[in-house]
Amino acid sequence: HHSFLSPTPAPPMTSGQITVWLERLRSGDDSALDELFPLVYRELRGLAGSQLRGEQSDHTLSATALVHEAYVRLAQQRKINAGDRLQFLSIAGNTMRRVLVDWARTKKRAKRGGGKKPLPLDDVEQLLSAEQSEEVLALDAALERLGAANPRAAAIVEHRFFAGLTLDETATLLGISRKTAGRDWAAARAWLKKEIDRDLA
Repeated sequence: HHSFLSPTPAPPMTSGQITVWLERLRSGDDSALDELFPLVYRELRGLAGSQLRGEQSDHTLSATALVHEAYVRLAQQRKINAGDRLQFLSIAGNTMRRVLVDWARTKKRAKRGGGKKPLPLDDVEQLLSAEQSEEVLALDAALERLGAANPRAAAIVEHRFFAGLTLDETATLLGISRKTAGRDWAAARAWLKKEIDRDLA
């Protein structure tokens, strides 16, 4: 039932234009993100959707809000060090992951009462169900534990699930063989599922 561990394949895209804007982004050109975002918007929307799978009242609203919030956070960075589309998707996908974790924490704090809220609770109520919040936080905690025990396996999960990269793309990005990436990915998914099931029980 943990559908978040099966990433959706992303549609192919023109990488030439993207590389040009990424170079300008690395040099600190503020306008580059505005030019780049429309080129990767469909892919990011797909990623947001796969990160949000579950019983959602308004899935479209949530995915759009998630991409928008990731854009706002990326725009606040002085420079984004991505040399190609894969690295940019990885940074953007993991930025969305952090947004989701913040939303889930906001929701949990509100349930306990008090605390500073990064987003108004009314907004979060619409964007994330209680069940999704629990899953997001359980996955985040399990990934932290996996990262401490096996950083490479955790990186593979981040690239595969949060950035929607293929096994080949992930292996290329990490400089390992496809066979190693595949073995680590299978082991990490099984381990995370066990950890998350235990946390949610």
